[in-house]
Amino acid sequence: MANITSDSLDLYAKVEDLLGVKEAAPSLYAHYLLFLNSIDFDSLLDVGCGSGDFLRQMQGALGIEEIMGIDLSPAMVSKTTEQGIPSQCTDLCDLSGKYDVITAVFDMLNYLDKEALKRFLICVSEHLNEAGYFLCDINTLYGFENVAVGSYIVDDEERFLTVDSDFEAGEYSSEFTLFEKGGECFRKSQVTIKQYYHEIDQIITLSGLELVSSDDVSLYEMEEADKLFVVLQKR
Repeated sequence: MANITSDSLDLYAKVEDLLGVKEAAPSLYAHYLLFLNSIDFDSLLDVGCGSGDFLRQMQGALGIEEIMGIDLSPAMVSKTTEQGIPSQCTDLCDLSGKYDVITAVFDMLNYLDKEALKRFLICVSEHLNEAGYFLCDINTLYGFENVAVGSYIVDDEERFLTVDSDFEAGEYSSEFTLFEKGGECFRKSQVTIKQYYHEIDQIITLSGLELVSSDDVSLYEMEEADKLFVVLQKR
């Protein structure tokens, strides 16, 4: 990933449950499940598997013969492994083997700048079996400008988190500041994470894959869709 360090990923892993991701995820996962239920396949690789919730739910619903999750965060891979799901801390381009389906769920592509996106999509194609599918979601321009921008503050008994975000010229920048309780003191961690707006035509061109479908997704009940669910196929 272009700007994502292991420190950034591990901090995100610590606070993911504070960000409302788990609450919004089922609506997004439903789009993936609906499509996967309509095709025949035996193997699925989830890139950026996070805590493994997506793979666990897909496996539970579909009984997939072979599943694998990869993530660049050791903390996230540990969480996936704890759920009994095969996972590795590795880059897609360093992975061996091919799959019938590859997924990149909940913003994963947003974290790649254009050069990193190009490299990633080439590796997606290389790791897909013939006629295999790549499923992903990306933020719409509306989603970046009207949902993600601003300040967010949340806390529980052990953590206090602030996120300050801005979007300009296709680049979304979020500063995460986390205070973690340790005895009588709080330990401060701070990282800046960037995301990028990508148009669907760009993804098709860079991947060399064929567009099967794209559907609007509205996770936060806004006036317009904040995400786009995309299905591409290797021909």
